Amino acid sequence: MSELDAHPGVRLRALMRGRSPHELHRAATPLELFFDLVFVVAIAQAASELHHAIADGRALEGLVGYAMVFFAIWLAWLNFTWFASAYDTDDVPYRLAVFVQMGGALLLAAGVPAMFETRTPNLAVIGGYVVMRVVIVAQWLRVAANDPERRITAIRYASGTAIVQTAWVSTLLLPSFSIPVFLVLAVVDLAVPAWAERAAATPWHPRHIAERYGLLTLIVLGESILSANMTVQSALGSGEAVAPLAGLIVGGLLTVCSMWWIYFDRPVHDLLTSLRRAFVWGYGHYFVFGAVAAVGAGLAVNVDVATGHAKIGSLGAGLAVAVPVAVYLLVLWVLHDRPEYRRTRIYGPVAAVLVLLSPLTGHAVPVIGAILAALVAVKTVSGLRSSVSGLRSTVVSVSAVRVVRNRDQPGGVR
Repeated sequence: MSELDAHPGVRLRALMRGRSPHELHRAATPLELFFDLVFVVAIAQAASELHHAIADGRALEGLVGYAMVFFAIWLAWLNFTWFASAYDTDDVPYRLAVFVQMGGALLLAAGVPAMFETRTPNLAVIGGYVVMRVVIVAQWLRVAANDPERRITAIRYASGTAIVQTAWVSTLLLPSFSIPVFLVLAVVDLAVPAWAERAAATPWHPRHIAERYGLLTLIVLGESILSANMTVQSALGSGEAVAPLAGLIVGGLLTVCSMWWIYFDRPVHDLLTSLRRAFVWGYGHYFVFGAVAAVGAGLAVNVDVATGHAKIGSLGAGLAVAVPVAVYLLVLWVLHDRPEYRRTRIYGPVAAVLVLLSPLTGHAVPVIGAILAALVAVKTVSGLRSSVSGLRSTVVSVSAVRVVRNRDQPGGVR
């Protein structure tokens, strides 16, 4: 039983010291799930604006705005998630701090439509981001005061994050906000954890981290289904026929369900065996989460095209789904398949290429659904064969050991 488990109910205040990375039965807390649900509001807002931008023929502008907004949402979520895995005290100050972060996420979400319209981060977007990050600074200062072993790490996190947030705020004073400015600040923001962890690694929990990422993947997949469903519902409400939408509905459901299957094809906590791998895996999920949410936007665009409410054709609508699905497959292949025993299997990249070619058929969504369903079937059969082969090898090894032991016994095999 951990120290936290020994104190039922919320405490007024507790020492913020690192939790053991070897805790048994460590699971996501209700507060973390609540946090994720609030953040998905911001993700849904960004995906909705991407949907409208693509449907209006402004795909490139929409993609740039989406990438910037999603970065702010994702990085704030990531920093909280890893911090909570190491230092979740679940006391009153901690809970209140998380509530303030939720408020920052909602403020950021409120500024998303204006940012897509002006293509410039506004006071709401930057203000919401800074609110979320300043709370993390305060949390790290608590760690610096309570955890002597990692005081330098905590001070680096707090000071580095505070400096970067000052730089983000200063962009509001610039006459124009450029993509190079965003990229420079984003790289610096991402570098802070790597610099801080070099002093002394924080005690994050591999199984807890894997579960947290999996839960957000589930929630964003659900948001994608909801986005597409709302678009279909709107089309049917305006008197559109069901038949033209049937292929999109079936193909979209196959796509999302297959994406779920592919992500949870195997446990991933065993991949987080070093700090370097953890950084690659954790940061790589920017593309995983962003692609999942973009698939929902793409499905909604395809419904708009099928009902004549979009300014683009079927090729563009098909690419709106094919590109994020291909990104999803390739990134998961890099993060989940290549690092371990499946590095020689290229099912993911092959499927990604076929997905990118699917818009040429004129029926991209049903074809993508079929490709992903086939990929799931191939991976499942291949996994079963590997399991059987491994079991046979184990049986042969055990039999060989028994033969050697019998030979070594008096009167044994000669």
